[in-house]
Amino acid sequence: MSLKDKITEDIKAAMKAKEKVRLETVRSIKKVILEEEVNARAAGKESLTETQEMDILARLAKQRRDSIEQYTQVGRQELADQEAAELAIIEEYLPKQLSDDEIAQVIDEIIVQVGASSAKDMGKVMGPVMQQLRGKADGKKVQEIVKTKLN
Repeated sequence: MSLKDKITEDIKAAMKAKEKVRLETVRSIKKVILEEEVNARAAGKESLTETQEMDILARLAKQRRDSIEQYTQVGRQELADQEAAELAIIEEYLPKQLSDDEIAQVIDEIIVQVGASSAKDMGKVMGPVMQQLRGKADGKKVQEIVKTKLN
């Protein structure tokens, strides 16, 4: 079952269960996927790849994380809570997120592979790490761990 089909099924289920937050969140995911499909067709491609779908979901999750951080900083906890609820729903469609230890292990392997030794080598490390961890780890968290390891 494709992601779009699963989302369509989840929209129906959320409507029947009268789960307002889930319904709005899943509809917003579907909207973004449909928009990206239109752009892909305009570029001559038939549909989105699974990687492109995961990139969309990761982008939506990152937007929610950023919003939670901003709302928390300005004391708008009710808005942060709503964003957190939406984030939890989006994360259901993403692959399981890796722990900090698992991320660090991948980073250590890449540092050895590319021969990185200082903070100047951050770019050499980040590219391959993000390629390998796409959709499985938050980029900000990965960047912090790489920075720590290279300093």
